[in-house]
Amino acid sequence: MTVPDAEPVVGEWRRRYTLDAPAGIPAHVTILFPFVEPERLDEVEARLAELIAAVPAFDLTFSRTGRWPEILYLEPEPAEPFVVLTHAIEREWPDQPPYGGHYETIVPHLTVAEPEDPAVLDRIAADVERQLPIVTRVREATVFVEDHTGRWHEHSRLPFGQSGVA
Repeated sequence: MTVPDAEPVVGEWRRRYTLDAPAGIPAHVTILFPFVEPERLDEVEARLAELIAAVPAFDLTFSRTGRWPEILYLEPEPAEPFVVLTHAIEREWPDQPPYGGHYETIVPHLTVAEPEDPAVLDRIAADVERQLPIVTRVREATVFVEDHTGRWHEHSRLPFGQSGVA
């Protein structure tokens, strides 16, 4: 799910210190990666759209950063809709576990930077934290596909359901 409202805060850091931003992926919270091969998307997209539409659109806030040893990220609040949706998609396509099955727990996050130098990570965190919170409305999920050159492109946007909240 892309987060355009986060780009002014994290976009430049992502372009400099992540692998996915220079390859065409904007600020986002991953719902499921990897997913099916691009040539299979057309056959699964209708069901994927149903699963996404079953989750009501919601307001999302990023008010703090989190860290893993070499990764700075933003913590989405609430995180639960992402976990629910990830599990729903995983149940539908059990051969596509989140992150290839490498992690037992799903931790929704928006990656800001992955520098090798901890001092750089501290500097980026201080800059980003001064600009929080980021508040946005989640209305759709975006499906990206990777081309033969390693660049990512938007394939489709699938709307979340109606929540009754404007």
